[in-house]
Amino acid sequence: MTQPPRLNIVRANEWRENYCNSVQIRLNIWDFFLQFGTIEQNSADVVDITNFQGIYLSPQQAKALLGLLQHNVHQYEQTFGEIKLDSRHVPEAGTVQ
Repeated sequence: MTQPPRLNIVRANEWRENYCNSVQIRLNIWDFFLQFGTIEQNSADVVDITNFQGIYLSPQQAKALLGLLQHNVHQYEQTFGEIKLDSRHVPEAGTVQ
């Protein structure tokens, strides 16, 4: 049996970490576009979304990401309990907040 290649993961100089509570998704036949940002609501009638990063994924990578997220959410819920979503704040299609 052939050994899989060894992974060498390196962080680019441009690497950064950010907190995100807004993800907007657009797609076309070639790719998925995920736009990450933060939501702030300083008044009852205005919600500000500040987007800070956009990432393009191939359909194959998007499906792989979906599987990884499903697996990790399942593990989280097994460890810490069910993640409950407020039905009043269910995101519109294409947006996760």
